[in-house]
Amino acid sequence: MSKLSSVTAFFPAYNDGGTIPSMVLMAFKVLPQLTDDYEVVVVNDGSQDHTGEMLAELATRYDRLRIVTHAHNQGYGAALRSGFANATKDWIFYTDGDAQYNPCELTNLRLALRDGIDIVNGYKISRQDPFHRIVIGRLYHHLVKRVFGLPIRDTDCDFRLFRRNLLEHVQLESDSGTIALELVKKFHDAGFRFAEVPVNHYHRAYGQSQFFNFRRLFRTAVQLGALWWKLVIKKRTELPLAGNAQPELGSPGSG
Repeated sequence: MSKLSSVTAFFPAYNDGGTIPSMVLMAFKVLPQLTDDYEVVVVNDGSQDHTGEMLAELATRYDRLRIVTHAHNQGYGAALRSGFANATKDWIFYTDGDAQYNPCELTNLRLALRDGIDIVNGYKISRQDPFHRIVIGRLYHHLVKRVFGLPIRDTDCDFRLFRRNLLEHVQLESDSGTIALELVKKFHDAGFRFAEVPVNHYHRAYGQSQFFNFRRLFRTAVQLGALWWKLVIKKRTELPLAGNAQPELGSPGSG
């Protein structure tokens, strides 16, 4: 496995004081296998637990760790946009700070990179969540895949590796969990190629999901409708530009 030119590993964190240290440590363990030029960025999105204290302690030990702090909780989408804006390396890997994914599986994403592949997206082998979250997650996935025409099997898997310069071609706007859908849809519409690999998903060991409450679900539903109108319905009424590249779905074994 040849090394990448450079990688930013990025974790959004909100009340993840019990898990973010292990995520940072695993990132520093795996990154030297992939590149000689790397950094770890954590966006502390207004956490009210001891996330800030844990990150401050880690920063005294790792000079390649950079911390971005939001004074108030701005939402998952805002945290991702902050992380992307602060990434300085050629490739960006990101996953959540709650330890439901293992950063060491980043090596699997790297193995899926082939010529012409721009994004490697994980998909959950088996979702390890309470039953109601599994049901809602499946309904959400099938809904958005159908109405947005997405090319991947798991839009709700925030375990991704992609070229940083892709962000120069899209403008992300969501401040809620719909940002993952927006990112995939805009990358797909821009003609970038995807590969997919299976990844493990683990039970939440600390804290609780911030997504499953009425206020956030309502805001997500509103943003989902706005995205559908803008990225699907409105786009259908516009004349296609001549010469647009047709997006393709790559596979780990493609050349």
